[in-house]
Amino acid sequence: MDKRTQEFLNDPVMPLLARMSAPNTIAFFIQSIVVLTEVWFISKLGTSSLAAVALAFPLLMITQTMSGGALGGAITSAISRSLGANDIDKAEKLIWHAIIISIGGAIIFLSFFVLFGKSLLMLLGGKNEILSESLAYCTILFYGGVLLWLSGTLGAVLRGMGDMKFPATLMIIASFIQVFLSGCFILGWYGFPKLGVPGAAVATLISASLMVSVILLKILSKSVIARLQLHQFILSKDLFNNIFEVAIPGSLSPLFTVGTILVLTGLVGQFGTEALAGYGIGSRVEFLMIPLIFGVGTAMTAIVGANIGAKNIERAEKVGISGGLSAGIISAFIGVILALFPDLWIGFFTDDPKAYLVTKKYIQIVGPFYIFQGIGLSLYFASQGANAMKWPIIATVARFAIASIGGGLSVYWLSFGIEGVFLSSALAMVVFGLMIFSSIKLGAWR
Repeated sequence: MDKRTQEFLNDPVMPLLARMSAPNTIAFFIQSIVVLTEVWFISKLGTSSLAAVALAFPLLMITQTMSGGALGGAITSAISRSLGANDIDKAEKLIWHAIIISIGGAIIFLSFFVLFGKSLLMLLGGKNEILSESLAYCTILFYGGVLLWLSGTLGAVLRGMGDMKFPATLMIIASFIQVFLSGCFILGWYGFPKLGVPGAAVATLISASLMVSVILLKILSKSVIARLQLHQFILSKDLFNNIFEVAIPGSLSPLFTVGTILVLTGLVGQFGTEALAGYGIGSRVEFLMIPLIFGVGTAMTAIVGANIGAKNIERAEKVGISGGLSAGIISAFIGVILALFPDLWIGFFTDDPKAYLVTKKYIQIVGPFYIFQGIGLSLYFASQGANAMKWPIIATVARFAIASIGGGLSVYWLSFGIEGVFLSSALAMVVFGLMIFSSIKLGAWR
């Protein structure tokens, strides 16, 4: 058994979690800054461009959460469980299965976008220039989607081996490149073509292609415990199932999460372009928190998976509870700071008074409840490692129902206005976090 797996099985929990989470947390934090920087670049194009990004954001998020979250977590879980059981041969075969599934996922998403993408954007309130910009952004993104899928899943392969530093370092480098390219393609820096909103998609794909190329070279080398080797290209139904048994139930979570965002986007769109732009800023700032949770969560997926593979369930539960509370504390800090000092940061993204007010309302209502989002989302990743997705799925469905029904009632029946939509979102977060945390405490992994 390799040294990293032995650490997962034996080292003190909190120092291990801190050591394994730190590279991912830093990398995903920097990546989230890139997202906000892109929004700042786009804000220079006007309120309609911000609204176009708000429309496209759920489609970008579903791609990232499905490739890096549902499938990526399943791959990390499968490989870490294999290494926990000291089965390197199986881990190497799983790498090929991960690549095949990634390519298939990209093709499926592209097909759905070609068939239904424009109709969906129109349903969310897109029209005229806003629809045109949003559609152009999504078209570029989905036609190059295989790069996003492979960058997410190949990074998950390395994390499954316990290597958090290499993919994190690569992500940081790619993020800085993406920021520069975003400025070039969105605003036309240094003689580059000024593409506007679609330029953000071009920059995203170029940075993803860099990550894919470098990670492939890494897993082809002898520096990793499980390598990408041609003689291990033996496709097996059992190994596909080994990934799908976590990925399929896990995929329901990002689908319902993005479904929640889609419903909220549609409801907020009823209040006009400025409201949509304001909500777009707020939801993108919320994205700042998600990568930080992802950093803790992906570390837990690998550590929990190794302990489940080694039949050490009690230690796996300890890792989950400790990591979940840590992610909750990080999220609470971010949410409270953003809610207490909204005037210090909103002005960077818009000077439109109505959009400004909507962003401020959103963060002050929802921000204080980010603690529950942090606990729930991190334990969703940990549950992937435990191959126990029942309660995370139930909690995600409950969140979708509360946010959607509550938001709809607020707008169409109770006349609570946009504040009612945001309150429904906050209540949904509370239920989501408490339900997953309680289920693990009551033995859902046993």
